[in-house]
Amino acid sequence: MTEKQYKALSVKEFTKAAEVYETDHAGVYNMCKKDYPDVLAELEKEPFTDLLDCGCGTAPMLTLLHEKYPEKHYTGIDLTPRMIEVARAKKMENVELVVGDCEKLPFAENSFDAVICCQSFHHYPNVQDFFNSVYRVLRPGGRLILRDMTMKTAPVRWFCNHIEMPLAHLIGKGDVRIYGRKDVDTLCNKAGLRMELFEKRGFCRLHCVARKL
Repeated sequence: MTEKQYKALSVKEFTKAAEVYETDHAGVYNMCKKDYPDVLAELEKEPFTDLLDCGCGTAPMLTLLHEKYPEKHYTGIDLTPRMIEVARAKKMENVELVVGDCEKLPFAENSFDAVICCQSFHHYPNVQDFFNSVYRVLRPGGRLILRDMTMKTAPVRWFCNHIEMPLAHLIGKGDVRIYGRKDVDTLCNKAGLRMELFEKRGFCRLHCVARKL
């Protein structure tokens, strides 16, 4: 599929998902909630003032952060306009919500102390552009905290990427690829980020922290 087709599928999928994303009827999206405690714990390790959530959806993670640290400034970006509409309806102070492409972050250089991305970057057709863009908007010493799907072995990842995902496209999902440790390390290195932590946590989860030096 083309870049445009991948992104169109994602927008279509998440326009529907926006209506139930934070409800008890979210279905498969309920698994995203398992990422939030680990991201919160990671953020608590170092001070931050300005944070960007890439692929923020209806802003459930930003809602938790805003409740915990209301004095900080948050920005969320998502490709799907309906997701951002639902997020804006929360009317959270110090939270800016933007419809935009995470591969081309529309923010100035050195704008954020931390960038988080949960269950989103496997939808990006030009994933290196995402990492390059994160590097640009992070301040020196800033961190990227990444949560996403993964599989333990290369053969299983191959099966998911070449068999399972094309089937998912037939039912309207815009997944592009899942990644392993070496993949993410390469993406970070090419962008100028240093990967400091990569762990497999829980079922099919990667937890990664990378820093802009």
